[in-house]
Amino acid sequence: MSETLPNDPSAPSSGSDVDLRILTELRQLSEQITSRLSRVIVGQRATIEQMLIGLASGGHCLLIGVPGLAKTLMISSLARTLGLQ
Repeated sequence: MSETLPNDPSAPSSGSDVDLRILTELRQLSEQITSRLSRVIVGQRATIEQMLIGLASGGHCLLIGVPGLAKTLMISSLARTLGLQ
């Protein structure tokens, strides 16, 4: 019987390693999208992050605010960034 070392690349990866890799990639992607949108939409980082959470969870987002807060621009920029219509 052969033993594999903990950091051995030939060792089968556990489910938690795969989950961690997926979460890391998701976080990097989220940061890229947020950074790209923050170039257009200034001062709304928390709102952008909450929209991404809603989108990733398959939920809905309702943007409420006074006119001039760039709600429409935010949605159209998000769609353009993600290649959506």
